[in-house]
Amino acid sequence: MPPRAFPTHFLCIPLVTPSSRPQLARALEAFTTDVTNPASFGIPRDAIRPVGTMHLTLGVLSFPTGEGLDKATALLRSLKLTDLLPERASSASGEPAVAPPAITLRGLGSMQPAAKASTLYAPPVDQLGTLQAFCERLKAVFQEAGLLLEDNRPLLLHATVLNTIYVKGGRNSKQSRGKRREKLTIDASEILDRYEDEVWLEDFKVEKLALCKMGAKKIEVDGIEDEAYEVEAEVDLYT
Repeated sequence: MPPRAFPTHFLCIPLVTPSSRPQLARALEAFTTDVTNPASFGIPRDAIRPVGTMHLTLGVLSFPTGEGLDKATALLRSLKLTDLLPERASSASGEPAVAPPAITLRGLGSMQPAAKASTLYAPPVDQLGTLQAFCERLKAVFQEAGLLLEDNRPLLLHATVLNTIYVKGGRNSKQSRGKRREKLTIDASEILDRYEDEVWLEDFKVEKLALCKMGAKKIEVDGIEDEAYEVEAEVDLYT
């Protein structure tokens, strides 16, 4: 049996730009101050994702030896993203018109049952389904090229806000060596209720599609420590 492929890269829509960073930073700072307060929820600070890591994942790829990465970057750079944008009727003429997607992140969801959550995320508002359609078209291009790891789950667009996997010592360290350690979970029921209508990002105009390397690296932005993923290749929406 061949070894199981593990993800090394991911295809995504980056959400952090000079114009969006202040809004995201304010929302995440307020969230962090609230949920890490021992008098509130006492969540470990390491669980909160840094501003610079915010993105919408479209699919994951595996290039453990680097083989195939050139093909993925070449495919990405060959795309004309406007050709993949969904069309909608123009309010003026009734003729189909390209609809550049704008993203608003509102509310808070959990990847797991709320009582034993480990990953919380901000979902994009997409009442017309245009963003979902655009992202599914992009994902399909890479699937048809045989570049994405197989995943039969529906595409769930989300920006991760909290993930307990990043908490140092967050797994049960009392278990004996060799046994699988239990993942740190939290009861997020009240957090989800409190942030049900939270607006993290509003009317963000999609600018790029990027192929990034797994594992965020520490960076500094305007003298403030942050983290970001290394970009292997990217393409602008309007070029």
